[in-house]
Amino acid sequence: MASKVVQFGPLTIPLSQVFLLSKHTYGLVNLKPIRPGHVLVVSRRKVARFNDLTLEEVTDLFTNGQRISKAVEKLFNADGLTLCVQDGDVAGQTVKHVHLHVIPRNTGDFANNDDIYSVLEGTGNVPQQTHVDNDQRVARTATDMAAEAKMLRRQVGGWDDAVGQFM
Repeated sequence: MASKVVQFGPLTIPLSQVFLLSKHTYGLVNLKPIRPGHVLVVSRRKVARFNDLTLEEVTDLFTNGQRISKAVEKLFNADGLTLCVQDGDVAGQTVKHVHLHVIPRNTGDFANNDDIYSVLEGTGNVPQQTHVDNDQRVARTATDMAAEAKMLRRQVGGWDDAVGQFM
């Protein structure tokens, strides 16, 4: 990839925040994660709806989703994961570009396990442990996001430190 950026819906994302690039998807750290380690697996082709993806793109999205989920679970000491695609407005999709949320989970992180979905939709509050309401979540700095992406690149693989680029 010659470009130093990727597109996520209308947003231009620097590669410093990307930790995996494949033929059809990329792994991206989250600007406002609802849990530490909450990342996104995004279709490289900009399409709004899941059914608009080709079979090859779906396969790549979920194969890399599994690859990324293994790394996230290990790095963030998770007991499990929530994997979620919000497909369309009624499903809570805010960025009109197909993406899979990979969210590390721990026992008791939400009082009601399914509260995570209202937080994803922007209608609920983040877990009590963080003491921040969903609408008060502050965007992380580019430096913090780049550091997390670097850590994930090493765990996920696909990055060549010797030449400083994706393989």
